[in-house]
Amino acid sequence: MIKALFFDIDGTLVSFDTHAIPQSAADAIAEAKGRGVKIYISTGRPVRFINNLGAIEHLIDGYITANGACCMAGGSVVSCIAIPADEARALVRTADIEGFPVIVVGERSLTVRNPDDDVDRLFRRMLNVTDLGEGVDVETVLSERVIQLTPIIDHATEKRLMAAMPHCVSARWHPEFTDITARGADKGSALHTMAAHLGIDIAETMAFGDGGNDLSIIREAGVGIAMGNALGEVKAAADHVTASVDEDGVALALRHYGVI
Repeated sequence: MIKALFFDIDGTLVSFDTHAIPQSAADAIAEAKGRGVKIYISTGRPVRFINNLGAIEHLIDGYITANGACCMAGGSVVSCIAIPADEARALVRTADIEGFPVIVVGERSLTVRNPDDDVDRLFRRMLNVTDLGEGVDVETVLSERVIQLTPIIDHATEKRLMAAMPHCVSARWHPEFTDITARGADKGSALHTMAAHLGIDIAETMAFGDGGNDLSIIREAGVGIAMGNALGEVKAAADHVTASVDEDGVALALRHYGVI
């Protein structure tokens, strides 16, 4: 019996085309909630980037944010895992030297370092993010515990940078940027943390995703669901492949497994 559902946002709950949750998904989640199933978000977005869940916000019991670096339930922080300060500062220095943008996310604030047209195109237009903290000084964020770094870099640069960040991991869900968190801070590990907090067995969880940063939670969940628009590696790891976000994939999977 499934007792808790975990949903990625972009490309899973929210359409890249409409920037909205399909009505079929909102209705299905409401029905699951009415049957006593807990509803959780599992996203690479930090809290301040979560601006597109209005249709189901009142149904949500908790959040896995920043790819598992910060977990919350009932308005309280369940866990928060920080990137070592020296590694966070080193990446920002490299970004300044090489000129690539990086979003620096702290526990309380965030900012974008070296903003350019790619930041606008990817985050404002593609993801509909409105607050990138451009008026916040990077030192303000670096003085906090840094929970995520999102540089706009290619795969080769990612590999080179990660070799110098031994206490961190990278989760890429878009070809043009990646999310870096502390080692042990991923969606799969966060799922175990949240299940323990809820007092439920991991077998009683179901997770939905489409991108590379969803691989760990798809593998760890009792039932892992890949969207029809998911990457091939995500589909290969899933227990079930449903339709795409724009083709009622969430509702179809919940019906397939008898959750609704």
